Amino acid sequence: MSVNKVILIGNVGRDPEIRYIETRPIASFPLATNERARTLPDGRQLPERTEWHSLIMWDNAAEFAEKYIRKGARLYVEGKIRYRVWEDRNAIKRNVTEIYVDNFELLGSNNQ
Repeated sequence: MSVNKVILIGNVGRDPEIRYIETRPIASFPLATNERARTLPDGRQLPERTEWHSLIMWDNAAEFAEKYIRKGARLYVEGKIRYRVWEDRNAIKRNVTEIYVDNFELLGSNNQ
């Protein structure tokens, strides 16, 4: 048995982009998670760190994202991590890491 599960709580980086594959809607947008700055026991300072995650939502979740999710919103996400490789116009291979969202909850905006 194996498990591929990601849980994130963060802030939406920009409004979702919606596209369609045949008739299925797909929403994609970035989510930022932050680790606070801290001091290690030996006195070294670690700065705040922000990680950006690419989220992908399908079907009803994509339609919800299009209507309600906006830049700055706080979001709880459960999903699977997926890796893919693609070639750009110059035939350079690019690696992409995406989170395919299974469940989510809109927690509000960062300004509330």
